[in-house]
Amino acid sequence: MSPRLRLAIPNKGRLAEPAIELLRDAGFVFDPHDRRLVAHVENLDVDVLFVRAGDIVEFVADGVADLGITGRDLLAERDSPLQALRELGFGHCRLSVAVPDESPYQAVEDLAGLRSATAHPNLARRFFAERELNVEVIPLSGAVEVAPRLGLAESIVDLVSTGSTLAMNGLRPIGVVLESEAVLVGGPTSEGRADEVAAVDQMLGAVLEGRRSKYVMMNAPADRLAELRSLLPALASPSVIPLAEEGMIAIHSVVGAADVWRLLPRLKAGGASGILVLPIEKILG
Repeated sequence: MSPRLRLAIPNKGRLAEPAIELLRDAGFVFDPHDRRLVAHVENLDVDVLFVRAGDIVEFVADGVADLGITGRDLLAERDSPLQALRELGFGHCRLSVAVPDESPYQAVEDLAGLRSATAHPNLARRFFAERELNVEVIPLSGAVEVAPRLGLAESIVDLVSTGSTLAMNGLRPIGVVLESEAVLVGGPTSEGRADEVAAVDQMLGAVLEGRRSKYVMMNAPADRLAELRSLLPALASPSVIPLAEEGMIAIHSVVGAADVWRLLPRLKAGGASGILVLPIEKILG
């Protein structure tokens, strides 16, 4: 067993930069521009392995790495028994079935007896088999979107985030195979390093919780406290601080980032003034 915990992350692609950003925000000090196989974390007993995203599941399963950051779609494509320890809040996408805009096919069932090209052949085969559809799956390693135009297949199964790539290639989705995002996975060797794995998981979780939250500060009349407090779904009771001005208080609270813009008008209507909304770096539960 390596004396240093090994964490594998993608060396390129859509998950690479967000993974590096998450580690840096969590406090991992290493050179993210040094894309050799291994980067030593200066302040922790951790090595970061930069490898192909498609190899991370195997690296972790074989014990080459103790932990890995990869897409849920890649985990499912290999039907891996690896445990997803935490969803990481980036890399959201859908593995979708798509067809050319001008095609007559409106539903997945319309593809029976036809062909579908994909870089996820195992997931595609399982998807069609579960629906008892006789669809020939054509494995491709890249440029899946052009398969219908080249006459290789009548449909594709590919990752879709915004849908702009499909639109650019004259394609439209007709079904969803899998919802995916980046996940932290642990393998056989991580089971014997529970404390170290828990520490890494806690560091990442603290950043993710901070990203989902905002710190809100406001001034308000003391006699409006009950009304304002009812509007604040805080982690705990909000902090209430008397101000120099008689009858005025400051209220500090943590709220969900997604709720902030809906909440601000209600706080103002409840008597709050001087409202500040600040980012949160980390939250430890």
